[in-house]
Amino acid sequence: MSEAEPLRGPVAQAAHEADLRIYQALAAPLGPRADRWVGRFTTLADHSKISMLTAAGFAAFGGTRGRRAAATGMVAVALTSATANAVVKPIAHRRRPLRNPDHPSGQPGISHHVSMPTSRSFPSGHTAAACAFATAVGSVWPVAGAATAVVAVAVGYSRVHVGVHYPGDVAAGALLGVGIGAVVGRYLPPRLPLR
Repeated sequence: MSEAEPLRGPVAQAAHEADLRIYQALAAPLGPRADRWVGRFTTLADHSKISMLTAAGFAAFGGTRGRRAAATGMVAVALTSATANAVVKPIAHRRRPLRNPDHPSGQPGISHHVSMPTSRSFPSGHTAAACAFATAVGSVWPVAGAATAVVAVAVGYSRVHVGVHYPGDVAAGALLGVGIGAVVGRYLPPRLPLR
């Protein structure tokens, strides 16, 4: 399993090979039932649906702090998604993993794989948005932030397991999301109305 993408220099080659080894380990099947669950979970994370549902719950049941956490988290998601998809992905231009280099499409019929997105691989936008949401929420409501951080880690793992990202894409997405989420969490909540 390799990628026909040119790499520059021995350091980049070594980093790619390490990324590929970790990818192969994390993308290995867990068993039919677990693989189905991971596939459904990662699909639910499409378009930040998990974050939106969580934000709706915070706003409905969390009082003033919940509304602030929800608004702060969703602003962070919007900014992070725009940055990852409109700025970083076109610049990085990294190809998605080849699931099966011997197959003409590079995609074998493995049950736990989901449809390959058409966008570039680096960084993981799903992971970036989930980490931004968790970080921004945590700035307002630390306990809720910790819970959403667990979800963000699960989102990142799921993107590798279903075969659509390398671990390096997920790590970069996490850093991007945490960075933007921290900035939004630092400057936005005091400006949100209490009512």
